[in-house]
Amino acid sequence: MAPSPSSPRPGPVPNAAFRRLRGDLSPGEFSAAVRRAAREIGERVSCDARYVGRVESGEIRCPNYAYERVFKHMFPGRTLEELGFAPREAVRGRRAGPQRGADREPPRNDEESDVLRRAFITGGPAVALGATLPLSQGAIPTPRRVGDGEVRAVEEAVRRIRLLDDRHGADSLYQRAGQSLRNAYALLDQGAHHQAVADRLHTGSGELAISVGWLAHDSGRHADARSYYAEALATARMAGDPALEAHAFCNTSFLARDDDRPREAVRAAQAAQQAASRLGSARLLSLLALREAGGWAGLGDRPACERALSRAQRLYGKGPGDADPEWMTFYGEAELEGLQAQCWSRLGDYRRAAAHARRGVALQDPHFTRNIALYSAELASDLAALGEPDEAAQAGHRALTLLGGRVRSSRIQGMLDGAAASLRPYRRRTAVADFLARHDSLEASPA
Repeated sequence: MAPSPSSPRPGPVPNAAFRRLRGDLSPGEFSAAVRRAAREIGERVSCDARYVGRVESGEIRCPNYAYERVFKHMFPGRTLEELGFAPREAVRGRRAGPQRGADREPPRNDEESDVLRRAFITGGPAVALGATLPLSQGAIPTPRRVGDGEVRAVEEAVRRIRLLDDRHGADSLYQRAGQSLRNAYALLDQGAHHQAVADRLHTGSGELAISVGWLAHDSGRHADARSYYAEALATARMAGDPALEAHAFCNTSFLARDDDRPREAVRAAQAAQQAASRLGSARLLSLLALREAGGWAGLGDRPACERALSRAQRLYGKGPGDADPEWMTFYGEAELEGLQAQCWSRLGDYRRAAAHARRGVALQDPHFTRNIALYSAELASDLAALGEPDEAAQAGHRALTLLGGRVRSSRIQGMLDGAAASLRPYRRRTAVADFLARHDSLEASPA
């Protein structure tokens, strides 16, 4: 007999297999090992002792895809089930195995699919950074049918763009990433025989549009970014994908804030929260509350901003979960601090902004090079506004070192330009003079 609606749901089953794999390491030591393993394969996870505890208690029945790749790297040859997790289909409610009738995907030529995947992926932004992989200059050949291999190529292109952006910023990636998106649209036009493949292709193409839009945003091409985010939102609405819709609105809100359209930033963030309310991710809702706070700060509404910040902190405190989207693995404590700094700076509370920006720099994982430069530039601007020129110059030097090396971001460069303008009245101070000379020389040099 089925349980009545009032019957209590069974509690989580502890993951004894995963606990055995941790061995004698403490949860904190093991979480550090997870983060190191993630960096080894170019993945991004914000694992902490709390996450390890939630896995071992059985609260997290199945990790997201990023964690899955890291765990399989740490414990090669083991399946999710052998790591103590439940099958993804059982947790997420997705269909497993071949489907009946017209939904069944016919056999594919694996060699042809592999060539197509390589052409798709290597036609992306890695080439702009001097990668030696072969390059497909034009559109990829259209397959007879779109299958799992092509969809995985789209998904891998998204991951690669995000990885390279975290390390290098957007300016050197934007043009190449556009070709990957055009390839994805060609696949969408071709269609997929299998409905599950079609659903993944729509989601992957929408995420790719957001990634390319972000590169446009970070490199100062705001009109292009707005167009890409709108395409992603349209894809989400057509596919009935609330997770993609929440992501598109999240980035639209951020762009509106940077484009000095704060009321639109608030509305987009609220729309994102409405879409995300069905997804069960506290971390996603926390980030969206920060997007809303940024809009309220732009409007000068301090009480509304403080309410949104408080909500973001409370939701963040619930910890990560298996419902967290893969794209927001960047959202850790450092990002929480950095976004709060931007809100307080916009409200003119530079002392509080600087305190948050300092913590953001100190807490940031070294993998996120672009964000270290960003928080350093934010700190330099806040300290300059506070009338603390020597420390501002020091933070500015840190950002310039990264911008002069691996990071290319017009958005961060613009923040540093503002900090330099604020520091010019203090140019007789040695530290400030050194920073201004270096800033001006880099600004004058060819890109």
